[in-house]
Amino acid sequence: MNASMTGTGQRHRRWSARIGPDIRMGLENLLAHKLRSLLTMLGMICGVAAVVAMLSIGAGAQQQVMAFIENLGVRNLIVEAREATDWQSMQKMRAVSPGLTFTDLRLVEANVPGISGISPRKRFTPTALLPRPGRDMPVVFGVAPGYRAIAGLAMAQGRFFDEEEARRAAPVAVLGDGIAEALFPGTSPIGQHLKVNEQWLLVIGVTRPQMTAPRGTSGLPADDRNNLVYVPVWTAILRLEDSTSSVKDEIDGMYVQVASSDTSPVAAQAIRGLLDETHKRAGDYSLVVPAELLAEQRRTQQIFQMVMVAIASISLLVGGIGIMNIMLASVLERTREIGVRRAVGARQAEVVRQFLIEATIISGLGGVLGVVVGVLISRLVAYFAGWTTVITPFSVALAFTVSVAVGLLFGVYPARKAARLDPVKALHYE
Repeated sequence: MNASMTGTGQRHRRWSARIGPDIRMGLENLLAHKLRSLLTMLGMICGVAAVVAMLSIGAGAQQQVMAFIENLGVRNLIVEAREATDWQSMQKMRAVSPGLTFTDLRLVEANVPGISGISPRKRFTPTALLPRPGRDMPVVFGVAPGYRAIAGLAMAQGRFFDEEEARRAAPVAVLGDGIAEALFPGTSPIGQHLKVNEQWLLVIGVTRPQMTAPRGTSGLPADDRNNLVYVPVWTAILRLEDSTSSVKDEIDGMYVQVASSDTSPVAAQAIRGLLDETHKRAGDYSLVVPAELLAEQRRTQQIFQMVMVAIASISLLVGGIGIMNIMLASVLERTREIGVRRAVGARQAEVVRQFLIEATIISGLGGVLGVVVGVLISRLVAYFAGWTTVITPFSVALAFTVSVAVGLLFGVYPARKAARLDPVKALHYE
């Protein structure tokens, strides 16, 4: 054991003794031509910075989307009605399908196995609201008491309405965090009243802040979940609906929660089958399956990362060509030095090692500076554009490793050319 360790230590010392002078000589040569070395590194710096910055921006955007999808609940299924916007369109649609109804809700509840919670939804934007909000008009969500558990709503103040209040269509409301602050700034909304259209409602609760889908994300509910007013579904239908309700579906959505995320694809298929049959395949609804969206977003993120790396790697390729050019010029400049080293006994492998070390130093330093610049760019983008950026160890390690690998790859040809110089001709080179 001791003999083995001693042998390993001796080999390590011999390797350090050989490689140390080469590293020192490489640094001295680069420092002797500071501007040229810096310009050579620029390609690597730009390439690595592009990889780190682009991956951080992409990862930030994907993280927002995936966090929102996870927040929707991977055990949840969301049915959205595609409602007609005018009487004529509604008549054409009603000739085929009755639209989304409470009958559909009961049919799904009775025939889809593994359901642990279900809630209808009646949504509309009020035409009048008192107190007046200092922001966009909120959206009213008429839902069942079980919606709180399905949506994972946490209460900041007060409580959610109960079954008895829902049964008698009580004039009560629960406010989202954003609209609560807009309607009652600096005071507690609990016990206050607000007037929605012509109906006064008692505020009994306020939810905690919730995530909202990033803008421009298709396939996800676009409502600002902090700008919602929750009321019992029968309160919305009997007390609050406006004159346009005659061209709308009986309910415009339903939220279904299954017992396990593993069963959500099966439940989604069952719901599609039931609704396609009752709606005569009219295509007047859509089904959002967060579990499927999450898997799709993860696949999209992987493809996006590969594409971004491929695009940014073009800069690294250009940087590698720059390293090759400079190293070839260095071979010409140091031809006599190479001849002297070969004349005093240096082997070809030692000359190759010397030039590869210099190429590695250039690409390695360029990689380090590129990582710093990439992190700085991502921080500036996050600050000025308001985007979420995420610097991952993977993106930093990938960018740095590729930069060093490119430096080594493009340093091989100049190093081999230097090693193959004829010592006699090299000594007489002017």
